[in-house]
Formats: sequence, structure tokens, C-alpha cells
Amino acid sequence: MTKKEKFELVEKFILENREAHYRLAYSYVRNKENALDIVQESILKALKSIDRLEEIAYMKTWFYRIIVNTSIDFVRKHQRITVMDDDILCVHLPQLEDEIIDMDLQDAIDQLPPRYKTLIILRFFEDLKIDEIAAVTGENINTVKTRLYKALKELRIEIGEAFKL
Repeated sequence: MTKKEKFELVEKFILENREAHYRLAYSYVRNKENALDIVQESILKALKSIDRLEEIAYMKTWFYRIIVNTSIDFVRKHQRITVMDDDILCVHLPQLEDEIIDMDLQDAIDQLPPRYKTLIILRFFEDLKIDEIAAVTGENINTVKTRLYKALKELRIEIGEAFKL
């Protein structure tokens, strides 16, 4: 397959799946503009490294890996700069009363370490199979299963027993 043909297939794939790519990036940063920046940067990285894509059958996992890594890099780089809306700010300010703050699933997922967060997002939000997740993360299947189990266990602890597996 020529480079031009490969380029055209990647371009078609990116255009056909742009909503999923945006959703994946958004799940890391929870900000529209940042998610769009991540997708744009991921596309640029993919087009620059198109020669590394040896099998077209692995295009989805190849591109998801680029998005995940770009998202994690973005979060690490912008870790200190966090824009909070009033609702989030109120949660972090001292409470006048002893109030129990309800934590939703997305907040609990955001509390997970990046390697666990990636697994939860890819498995349950992007509906990837375990072997696809292994390809995206570069881990073996048993490692993915073990970490996914640990991530779910941490989520259960974070949310409380109301969250049943």
C-alpha cells in the first residue's frame, strides 16, 4: 500500500469517527476547547507518523493510542492551571455545615490515576474490547484485566457501596 493510499484511509477514518475521538479527548479534560485542541494535535501526530502504521486493521487502536497519550500529556502539562466553575469551586471551599457532597461517576473517574482512568474510559465509554484496550495501551491482556478490576474496585470505594459491579 502506498503512502498516499494509507493517508486517504486514515483521513477517511478520522472524519468518520470524529465524534468518538472528540468524546475520548473530552473525557480527559472536560472542556470543549481543550478537547478540540487534543484532537487536532492527535490528527497532526497521526499524519506525521503515518509510516508507523503497519497494518490498516489496527488503525483504530493506533489512533486511539495517539489520542490517549496526547490527552494524558495535555493533562500533565496543564495540571496546575485549572479553571473551575462556581459549582466546583463551592465543593472545594470550606463548608459551613457538615454536608455530604454527592460525587457523580465522572468525578470519581477523574480521581483515578491516569492508567486506570484510561481503562475505564476505553472499556465503558468507548466500548472497546479487552484486546483492543491492550493494543491501545501497549499492555498485555492479563495486565489490562487486572488493572481494570483494580480501577473498578477503586471506583466502588470512591463512590461507595451504592455502586454495584
